[in-house]
Amino acid sequence: MKNVLLSVLCTISFVLCSDLSAQTISTGSLLDEMIDLEILANYPDPAFSSIQYSSYDHRSKYPDYEGWFSNSDGFGGEPIPGFEKVIKEPGADNIGEYLICDVEGPGAIVRLWTARFVGEITMWLDGNSEPVYNGPAQKFFQHTYEAILGEELKDTWKETYAQNTAGYYPIPFSKSLKIVWTGDISKLHFYHVQLRFYESGTKIRTFQSSDIRKYNKKLTEIADVLADPSGKLDGSLAKASYFSVRLMPGEKLPLANFEQEGAITRFAAHVTAVDVDAALKQTLLEVRFDKAPWGQIQSPIGDFFGASPGINPYESLPFTVFHDGRMVCRYTMPFKKHAEVLIHNKGEQEVTVTLKIKVDDYKWLDGTSMHFRARWRADHELLSNPAEVKDIPYLLIRGKGRMVGAAAFLMNPTFVPSSYGNWWGEGDEKIFIDDNLKAAFIGTGSEDYFNYAWSSSAIFTHAYCGQPRNDGPANRGFVTNYRWHIIDNIPFEKSFDFYMELYSHRVVEGFSYARMIYTYASPECHDDHIPVSTEDVRLLEMPENWWPDPDGWAVNAIFYQIEDLLAGHAQLKMKESYLWSAGKLAVWTPGKAGEEIALRIPVTETGNYMIALTIAKEPGSGTIEASLNDEILKLNGKEQSNLSKEYRHVSRNLKSGAIELSEGIHVLKLKSIDGKPVGLDFIWVKKN
Repeated sequence: MKNVLLSVLCTISFVLCSDLSAQTISTGSLLDEMIDLEILANYPDPAFSSIQYSSYDHRSKYPDYEGWFSNSDGFGGEPIPGFEKVIKEPGADNIGEYLICDVEGPGAIVRLWTARFVGEITMWLDGNSEPVYNGPAQKFFQHTYEAILGEELKDTWKETYAQNTAGYYPIPFSKSLKIVWTGDISKLHFYHVQLRFYESGTKIRTFQSSDIRKYNKKLTEIADVLADPSGKLDGSLAKASYFSVRLMPGEKLPLANFEQEGAITRFAAHVTAVDVDAALKQTLLEVRFDKAPWGQIQSPIGDFFGASPGINPYESLPFTVFHDGRMVCRYTMPFKKHAEVLIHNKGEQEVTVTLKIKVDDYKWLDGTSMHFRARWRADHELLSNPAEVKDIPYLLIRGKGRMVGAAAFLMNPTFVPSSYGNWWGEGDEKIFIDDNLKAAFIGTGSEDYFNYAWSSSAIFTHAYCGQPRNDGPANRGFVTNYRWHIIDNIPFEKSFDFYMELYSHRVVEGFSYARMIYTYASPECHDDHIPVSTEDVRLLEMPENWWPDPDGWAVNAIFYQIEDLLAGHAQLKMKESYLWSAGKLAVWTPGKAGEEIALRIPVTETGNYMIALTIAKEPGSGTIEASLNDEILKLNGKEQSNLSKEYRHVSRNLKSGAIELSEGIHVLKLKSIDGKPVGLDFIWVKKN
């Protein structure tokens, strides 16, 4: 009975997809698309194109023109205001009116983003004299429906429709859209607005504020899926086919073969080896659809699932990585007659790969159905230099398809310990579609593309975006970012070119940049993929013995190693890793809760200072309280700091506010709140 029901549901889903052009696009239908991974495998019908309006530096016009890498945006004082038009010049109060977009034809807002946006937004739909919204800009961009309703933020929407600094609240319109910002151009005004433009004649029911009430049940159901994809969507894995293979170094073997018309709807993997981290990078996954001579999917297996380097657990809509190493992909992968999975061990150890693959019935439609593609590439030993910014190509593809995701896997071996100074991602995404020489997307920073802001080192994971790895301190070390384009997928009829600028704060030698673009594409497509070499997947190593560099935000800082300040302390043990300054971390294991250690810190000149403590956040770490000269010292604004971090080993900075210090010796005491171990790397004393 269950099999019959599944077949019926699949048939209904196919009919709905193939007959989409006869439907009316509405708030409800767009909400459905937010969790519909199967629909992505067909070229959109009704067809639409995609474009992004943003606060990018508008001197960026064409690659060979002066100003292509200009980076003045969002802070005020831009040579050209980061808007389409100045509607009203600023008055005596410095308040002006600025056009974000004014477009005609059927379309929809599918993504909004801001790092910070003061002032007010006014939005009109279909040329109506009354705006749908007039109010605070930041709430509109990050919590659109609540802003329109004038209500408090909904807990169930905070991490689902609002994902970090982006908002995914679809707003369809049948005739036109106009958005205007009123504010002080000298204050912060960062923004992205991503739109769909549907083909002429598409039936669209324009958004109304009452839609939010009308679709309340649907909003709740979709939020439940976005919050827990593995729990809500992976029941079918129990009926998946099981495959396993053991590979010796250099061996390449077929692992699964399907001779039928169908679609892979669940693809799960688990890799075992003596060194699992190395195996995830050096074991290649290749999937060939319909007798292709090489794989439409070619990637290190860990990178394909967004887990690399190592296992970094996260939950998203198309991918989940569990802490025990199981990895699941939910993108639908259709094929007309054949699918084959091959595994290639490019490492120097024996590796075992286990797969669970669920194949369901799927009707391939020539001209509409598309193959899933995941193209990985890497560049090592790059020079990241703000004086020589580079466009890093992610993928250049020719033919028809749609882009559905991107991931970046970086090694940033800077010695600067602060985000202002060791940030790698000032660069913008630049996306060219259908042979147009002008970019359809120009962004405002790499982290903005990945839905965060301010070069944050925070670990975060959402249904569409995340940073499951960031070693630190700040943005030093290995970093992994992902963004899945589901409701905001980007179709292309002729071509799709994706670049990201490599634009760091300081010169960094030995920078490594691996990346992946996920697309659906017609069988006739071709791209600039290069076969993955052994050099591409060589194991990357951070400098083992680094010493923090007083540059960027750390300028004027003097650094003291904890092991030097506490030499001979009986409760101090040293742990070695590239993560820690001088290759060593001092681990203090207190005998009981409430125990203290005292650090004597010299100050050579009376003045205003900041004190920072660079620490380890690890599983099982304790909570500390700091005091300076017997006065409570707040670190990162808190009296107590919990250093426990589940499934991660990261370096982080705990910073004080500005404090007046006299010349001489000052005593910094750290008190254990719970008696658990605490990893301490170094202390900064920075004169402001």
